[in-house]
Amino acid sequence: MTDRLPPLREVIAAHGLAARKSLGQHFLLDLNLTGRIARAAGDLALGTTIEIGPGPGGLTRALLDAGTRRLIVIERDDRAIAIQSEIAEAYPGQLEIIAGDALEIDAASLGEAPRRIVANLPYNISTVLLLQWLRQARAFESLTLMFQKEVVDRLAAAPRSPDYGRLSVITQWLCEVRPLFNIDRRAFTPPPNVISTVVQLIPRPEPLAPARLEVLERVTAAAFGQRRKMLRSSLKALGDAEAILAAAAIPPTRRAEELSVAEFCTIAQVVGS
Repeated sequence: MTDRLPPLREVIAAHGLAARKSLGQHFLLDLNLTGRIARAAGDLALGTTIEIGPGPGGLTRALLDAGTRRLIVIERDDRAIAIQSEIAEAYPGQLEIIAGDALEIDAASLGEAPRRIVANLPYNISTVLLLQWLRQARAFESLTLMFQKEVVDRLAAAPRSPDYGRLSVITQWLCEVRPLFNIDRRAFTPPPNVISTVVQLIPRPEPLAPARLEVLERVTAAAFGQRRKMLRSSLKALGDAEAILAAAAIPPTRRAEELSVAEFCTIAQVVGS
């Protein structure tokens, strides 16, 4: 069906879709790469696939060609909405367009389960969106997302590595993190200043260890807010740090970057009890 639509560069020119820095837009026009992302998302025939910020529709077309039964796109740029309307005509009954800000839309309530999100995210709101979705992680079958490489490095980082931090702990607590492949900056229009990476997050049936999200966020904020300090100092904002660590059976001389996700959860259980 894609051959019934004009080439992406013609579509961009016809609709005046110059990328806007304010919207964090970098368009991926290489159909081989958009097809690879769509295939990485797995079986799209069941439930609902959700795309954020589809822009000129390169990934949208790839998802539809890959067998997506129902695709919902969320777009705030009127120029791109007009393009999506043209794609919807070429794929009758498969594509639904929501005009709005993804930060204000509950993706977990869209369509029928199983739900999955597949998106080349606007870099200026990518981590905010991710944290929003993680709060409802089990509403999704998978999240196949493109970020700046440095963000994916943080998502997948192991303890004792320089990229390990709050985002690593929260994400790995709720999801299995699978970095897939990098995309060179030259593949985009306009090229961003960084390499991009596609990653797949598979929500766990249950979190990695017992804890309450709001408490775990407080613990990791305190611990990594002063990551070079020993926990007996960095956790003082939570109360009697020495007593908390004793109850968690964690030596007070350790530092945040040394703790596993499960150990952070143990501290969170003590703090939240």
